[in-house]
Amino acid sequence: MRASFSAQALFAGLLAAFVGFASSFAVVLQGLTAVGASPAQAASGLTALAIAMGLCGVVLSLWRRLPITVAWSTPGAALLAGSAVPDGGFPAAVGAFIVAALLVLVAGLWKPLGRAVARIPAPIANAMLAGVLFGLCLAPVRAVQDVPALALPVVLTWLLVGRLNRLLAVPAAVLVTAGLLWWQAPDLGAVSLAPVAVFVMPVFDATAMMGLALPLFLVAMASQNIPGMAVLNVNGYRPDPGPLFTATGLFSLAAAPLGGHGVNLAAITAALCAGDTAHPDRRRRWWAAVVAGLGYCAFGIVSAAAAAFIAAAPPILIQAVAGLALLGSFGAAIVAGLSEPADREAAVVTFLVTASGLTIFGIGGAFWGLVAGGAVMALARWKR
Repeated sequence: MRASFSAQALFAGLLAAFVGFASSFAVVLQGLTAVGASPAQAASGLTALAIAMGLCGVVLSLWRRLPITVAWSTPGAALLAGSAVPDGGFPAAVGAFIVAALLVLVAGLWKPLGRAVARIPAPIANAMLAGVLFGLCLAPVRAVQDVPALALPVVLTWLLVGRLNRLLAVPAAVLVTAGLLWWQAPDLGAVSLAPVAVFVMPVFDATAMMGLALPLFLVAMASQNIPGMAVLNVNGYRPDPGPLFTATGLFSLAAAPLGGHGVNLAAITAALCAGDTAHPDRRRRWWAAVVAGLGYCAFGIVSAAAAAFIAAAPPILIQAVAGLALLGSFGAAIVAGLSEPADREAAVVTFLVTASGLTIFGIGGAFWGLVAGGAVMALARWKR
């Protein structure tokens, strides 16, 4: 194990944890509050989710020796943010979280789902990945426009260090970003470092089951777990998806009574840990996912202080760092997706639908991109 560890995997894992937590923790807090959580219960949910996804990623990566990154359900949090407080209050929402976790658990034990995921054609999967990454890869340009005083030092550091040593370009940009965040952060001396854990006795309400549990399950599977498997497949990893889905369901179940709405396979941060950013040798990248998992656990333990520290910076700056790190993965996905002339139209449709940000029934563009691209490919092959 120690022989396969590398500094490159360490930096990739730390960056994945930093980006995964910093880019969406505010959405998680907003979503939990929208369905009735008190400030303490929302803080408890954030802590439980960070630790659950960290431990799940560590367990799966060590077990399979694959870079399996786990994240909280950001689309699920966005769905909660647009919902109303259920009739039973936050306890009814927690009941829905438990049922959604059980549904993911059942999906992991259902073999046909795993076979369907494994059959996604490579051009479609690569185009979907490119569409998922496209928005983040635009973030450095947008950051230079919106916050030039903060973004320009980061981008210039990445460019200059990359000319000397490509592998050190992203770590150097991360260090500069951390310095800028420290400069922007307010006085954090009054912020408690103690983790918050509030147990909520669940209430199982039929309305909350239909209005929250089922949508949360569908969003987790369609917007996170299936694209997450596709990202692993694109990078040369083909684990049986069933045990991975089952594990995320179990950890979601453990986090639910503390206010966590669910964890699932990561997509964007998975590209950081599963791509060549983590290491040129595919067999040594699993350490990046382990480091990312430990990083999530650390963020969960000090989530109150971490949230206050990171909130001092514009979100676009955090996204810009991730975009710089993912440029190589984006380029490789675009090339692979368009490499087959016969499937090029289907790949372009997949990319455009995924990158559009389309959301239907609470399910994000990654799933609909796969559906649209798959339909175009099936029609083209049927005609041939």
